[in-house]
Amino acid sequence: MTKDIEVVRGTGNVFRDFGRSSADLEQLRSMLAARIIRVLDEQALSVRKAKEITGIAAADFSRIRRANLGRFTVDRLMTILARLDQQVHVRVTVRPRPHRGSRAIKQVADTRAP
Repeated sequence: MTKDIEVVRGTGNVFRDFGRSSADLEQLRSMLAARIIRVLDEQALSVRKAKEITGIAAADFSRIRRANLGRFTVDRLMTILARLDQQVHVRVTVRPRPHRGSRAIKQVADTRAP
């Protein structure tokens, strides 16, 4: 049996594609965490050795490796990268969101109703 597969183009941000409210923040944290993991791998650092070098708890490096990023702010992840002797450059682009019946528009419409 052959089934047709629907192909949907993503936005480039998987968190946005799944409707997460803080998609851009989660994407940035994921990118920084991925870079930390890459540095650890390239330098063959265990979480304990990374702790010795950076002063950051080994458990935090374990959380990053497991993509358990709930405890980490962007600032903290950037600090970890700096302590791993990495320089971070961030470029920010701000654009209006596409209007797909956003909450802001609905709220304005609701307040105008009698």
